Amino acid sequence: MSLKKLVSKVTKENLWLFILAELSRRPMYAYEIARVIREKYRIPTAKVTTYVVLYSMKREGLIEKRIKSPSLSNPSRKYYGITEKGLKVLGESLAFLRGILENLTMASQPGEEASKPLESRKIGGEGYEEEAYVRSAEKA
Repeated sequence: MSLKKLVSKVTKENLWLFILAELSRRPMYAYEIARVIREKYRIPTAKVTTYVVLYSMKREGLIEKRIKSPSLSNPSRKYYGITEKGLKVLGESLAFLRGILENLTMASQPGEEASKPLESRKIGGEGYEEEAYVRSAEKA
């Protein structure tokens, strides 16, 4: 697998994660989200792709659409904000990625083994559930 393919899998195929991260900071409108994704993360995406991902995320309950009333200087805009479910999924996703990165980093050091292997476990709830590899809990 080439680095180019890895970059595509981690970025373009997971736009929802980048969008959740940005919406956890503040609500944004779709065009602004697309711009931030391109500029901050350097992920080249078509505007229509952003709308498709936003629609899917809204349907899953990860985000919600809010309409800001128009004023004399600004037309009405549809802003997107993260939901409680979205915050939970973002937290679980980041923890999962940290565990993977930690294991990869440890695996790259010769002669060392990961201190805690990942285990297969169901994560999620409230209408969604997936099996993922997560770090096992410390034994008390």
